[in-house]
Amino acid sequence: MKKKLIAGNWKMNGSIEANDRLVRDVVGGLPEGGCQVAVCVPAPYLAQVQMLRHHSALELGAQDVSAHEQGAFTGEVSALMLKEFGVRYAIVGHSERRQYHGESDTLVAEKARAALAHGITPIVCLGETLQEREAGRTEEVVKRQLAAVIHLNGHCISEIVVAYEPVWAIGTGRTATPEQAQQVHAVLRAQLHAATPHSERVHILYGGSMNAANAASLLAQPDIDGGLIGGASLKSADFLQIISAASAARA
Repeated sequence: MKKKLIAGNWKMNGSIEANDRLVRDVVGGLPEGGCQVAVCVPAPYLAQVQMLRHHSALELGAQDVSAHEQGAFTGEVSALMLKEFGVRYAIVGHSERRQYHGESDTLVAEKARAALAHGITPIVCLGETLQEREAGRTEEVVKRQLAAVIHLNGHCISEIVVAYEPVWAIGTGRTATPEQAQQVHAVLRAQLHAATPHSERVHILYGGSMNAANAASLLAQPDIDGGLIGGASLKSADFLQIISAASAARA
């Protein structure tokens, strides 16, 4: 039985001083033999956090990765560059990237492919807007988003992580009920099962405002294998409480 995975997404937050304090507190509080844990940090802080994590169980993640290997792509960061910093995970297709940077399903799939080519696990984010949910289109939207990734990466789709992040619940304080989240996770699990005989390897995370108060009830659902944590990952006590809840369960 695989362990749960808790990945923090710092978004565009942090400073050298705050990062030092936060990472040291998290590393110091990690339970032995607990769940898998990662922090996805802004690119300028990758080297700092790589040093701070030292030989702990805390894995390093990036918040984005280029679909390109190298070349005249100013501002982009390639998977090979990330690999040199010991990056294990890279978030692709976060709703903020889709919304503010116009990232398409196809581009997200290409970024996942670039990460996989260098041994980095892409955390593929999926999710519907409030308008799409109210129109009854949740299943259609998330299946379309995942299908693009499967189409391009079907041969190694069991190596990805999926994160269901309903857009209406990101940073709003609103959270899908455990039952609502489980319903979508079950749809995604079935889609992965149809794509690969190794679908049980894939972690499907919930990422819509999971926090210390609601983590245990969400993580108790059969198809929720962990969480992609936003604001709560910036507070060591809250992040460690979520990690503790995940460590008490098994995916």
